[in-house]
Amino acid sequence: MKTMLSEIQTWEKEGVVRVPMPMAPPLRRVNSYVLRGPEGITIIDPGPRTAETEREWPLALRQLDIAAGDVAQIVVTHHHPDHYGLAGYLQSITGAAVRMSRRAYEETRLMWGKNSVMNEELPRLFRRHGMPPVWNDQLLPHLQSFFPQVTPAPEVDFIQEGEAVMMGGRYWLPVESAGHAPGHLSFYDQERQLMFCGDAVLPQISPNISCLPGSDPQPLQSFLTSLERFGSYEVQIAFPGHRHPFEHFGERVRMLLGHHEERLARIEGLLRQRPHTGFAVCAALFGTDLGIHQMRFAMAETLAHLVELVRRGRAEERRTSGGAAVEFHLTVR
Repeated sequence: MKTMLSEIQTWEKEGVVRVPMPMAPPLRRVNSYVLRGPEGITIIDPGPRTAETEREWPLALRQLDIAAGDVAQIVVTHHHPDHYGLAGYLQSITGAAVRMSRRAYEETRLMWGKNSVMNEELPRLFRRHGMPPVWNDQLLPHLQSFFPQVTPAPEVDFIQEGEAVMMGGRYWLPVESAGHAPGHLSFYDQERQLMFCGDAVLPQISPNISCLPGSDPQPLQSFLTSLERFGSYEVQIAFPGHRHPFEHFGERVRMLLGHHEERLARIEGLLRQRPHTGFAVCAALFGTDLGIHQMRFAMAETLAHLVELVRRGRAEERRTSGGAAVEFHLTVR
């Protein structure tokens, strides 16, 4: 049976080991990182809980000559299942502390906590913005499919921005950002100019920016503000959550800022032609030849951009004549 152990990669000078873990398409891999230090082993972002990752982690630890009891902490950059999901399961095996930001932990409760209403509220939001039943009816089973990937929930210790975290025998400064995920933590080594950036900045793809009920009401504004902040960091090597570590961190930050301004301009152009529902804008931007996972991302990202246009005074939301849905209109200037 094929595993990903052949893809384990080591940066000896930096003391970083990248351990790719399998996840669902289209990304197929999430980067976990292992650091060794006198404080014990740190694992950053263990991946989702699946039969594959349960099989891969013991093999990876054996290959790295690490016993389960050597793992001192599991650090989670953000709450998404492909980063956070296996943390509770690994904690039950290793006894390690699981550490993340308080805001990220709150998002786990919003999405999967016992009082969560996300499975009802997200389909309602998408219906309000014009998503037809052929798509909307797929959302509930899709959302429910994530529960096994995040079970059991870990016991969590909170990391606060400004309080350095010891990993690999060195102190790393937590940098909290938002947009892709509220409370997302990156970790910066100022002396060596290294950054574990999770999904806050990715080398080849644009991190998804989702408008979700009960979460950040202005996710794109939050993301752009976070990118501006990241632009002030000198980074020699960035270790991202997906794809390969990269050196063009500052350039990539600028490219992502430009990408979203271009998308806002494109949506504004669509509204100049005629009013659109959120789903109509989504279909124009991303098409409809998508699976439900990608359609959820596409719809939530479209709404994040429309909300930003409204915030900037360049669009406004109005109810359709039937009153069941809303449309976005270009603001008359």
